[in-house]
Amino acid sequence: MREKVYEFLRAIPKGKVVTYGQIAKYLGNEKSARAVGNILHNNPDEDKNPCYKVVDRNGNLSKHFAFGGIEKQKEKLEQEGVVVENYRVDLSIYRYDNTCLAD
Repeated sequence: MREKVYEFLRAIPKGKVVTYGQIAKYLGNEKSARAVGNILHNNPDEDKNPCYKVVDRNGNLSKHFAFGGIEKQKEKLEQEGVVVENYRVDLSIYRYDNTCLAD
């Protein structure tokens, strides 16, 4: 499961985000969003596996982002052109449509 999560992260294009639920659905279990969060929190290589591109179902950034906190996540997203307002991303604009990754 862990490697599939990281594989998914590497497929997210620059300037796009996904939700924990999207990753869980991709893995075949929509109710495993919390497990996805745990995997992301233990990410061994942020540069290889860009977990900063994951937000909650409302577009909110993670208060507990493992690689420098919420400010660092905001900074990394903004560097890719994602507009972050009040630590929230507009999913109608920035959500990655991952249907092309369906098995």
